[in-house]
Amino acid sequence: MGTVVSLTLPAASGAEELVAATAVVEQLFAGLDDTFSLYRPDSEASQLARTEIALPDASEEMRRLYGDAVGWRLLTEGAFTPERPDGVLDLSGIVKGYAIQEAGTSLLALGLRDWCLNAGGDVLVSGSPAPDTHKSGKGEPWRAGIVDPEDRRTLIAGYPLGGFAGSKLALATSGSAERGDHIWAAGAGGGAGRGARPGPGAPVFRQVSVAAADIVTADVLATAIVAGGLPMLDRATDGWDIEVLAVRAGGELLATPGFRR
Repeated sequence: MGTVVSLTLPAASGAEELVAATAVVEQLFAGLDDTFSLYRPDSEASQLARTEIALPDASEEMRRLYGDAVGWRLLTEGAFTPERPDGVLDLSGIVKGYAIQEAGTSLLALGLRDWCLNAGGDVLVSGSPAPDTHKSGKGEPWRAGIVDPEDRRTLIAGYPLGGFAGSKLALATSGSAERGDHIWAAGAGGGAGRGARPGPGAPVFRQVSVAAADIVTADVLATAIVAGGLPMLDRATDGWDIEVLAVRAGGELLATPGFRR
């Protein structure tokens, strides 16, 4: 998926647990990359882009994820969409969140309750980095940092995830700082699409971070807010239980109460 995936377990975890967890995550991400990557000419997504196969003939997983993306397009009133302006189906705006979610489910199925999974800055956690704190009733949270889009060596904020910090287990960040402008502005030929050039006009936000209960919601809404600007920011904060930290093009910050604590 063109990014780095890291898995963190508490120091008390055994070597066998770490090996098993790493293998599960690697296998899942590699399998989804084989299917959905537009950078791989042999992937199913690339075959769809070349019209060698039609969507009704695609795999069940491809059709299911496309259906989820279309649902998000309706919920965001077009700020998020699974098609690029040139008509090519591009599910990269949702597939990373889906991959992280599925990997988390697999880790829980292995019996692992305390971990932090980070894929290119999008983070999903479970439990606590210090499991023994559960016994004392503290439940220390994981702490996710958000980098400054102007200086990748600097953090502009942190956010507690998991533990007893609340219901937010996921944090996703979208914008142009890491990969340049790759999100279409809403209304510029079809909404938001990763892997495309930006639409006309200067973007309102340089970077948007969203904390949510699940990683797919966080990831999709972060992309949608970058694409849809202030109207989508208002729609997202009104319609979902999320916290948002947005960096405007001029460097000003907009933050919901959870990021201002």
